[in-house]
Amino acid sequence: MARRIGLLGGTFDPVHLGHLRMALEAREALALDEVRLLPCHQPPHRAAPNVDSAQRTEMLRRALADCPTLALDDRELRRDGPSYTVDTLQSLRQSEGDDARLVWILGGDAFLGLTQWHRWQALLDYAHLLVIDRPGWSLPAKGELAEWLDRHRVAPDDLLDTPAGAVAVQSLRLLPISATEIRSLIREGRSPQFLLPEPVWHYIRQHRLYEAGPERA
Repeated sequence: MARRIGLLGGTFDPVHLGHLRMALEAREALALDEVRLLPCHQPPHRAAPNVDSAQRTEMLRRALADCPTLALDDRELRRDGPSYTVDTLQSLRQSEGDDARLVWILGGDAFLGLTQWHRWQALLDYAHLLVIDRPGWSLPAKGELAEWLDRHRVAPDDLLDTPAGAVAVQSLRLLPISATEIRSLIREGRSPQFLLPEPVWHYIRQHRLYEAGPERA
């Protein structure tokens, strides 16, 4: 039987419970075999992360230690230059084979900016997209992205009938936590405990991350 793999990219600066809960709920909603979290090395569309790739990856590794259905995939860290999603998906398709069901998971706000992504129309050559319905946003009603969505949209239950090529919109439980908020709390000398996994909070304190310096993301 073909593997069913979810993919959640991001800077994870730092990884928090909102990231992890969304990944877990997406896995259960689509009956995926696993969801891989892919830390971004050089974000193409935003400022550089506040801490380096090695530290962000180590925090993610610690966060995932007790969850066998969520996994770390560090392929973007092993590639020079900007971390373009289409290149990542092409690499995954090559490594997982033609029959694997690959699903790139992204929030509705990120989806609205999809036309700014590098070779965005080629994403569906390698994977499906699962767009997470977020409060306060709506699907595009007109324009290039709206027309593209109309051509490729399917119901979530039908998303994995084929290896790639479709878009589904899914509502999940979303925890109102942001990495920006966590970094701000730390800079202000306040505690973000219970917003992120305890091993991650321990690592941040141990290495004194986010305590000073300008906000870059």
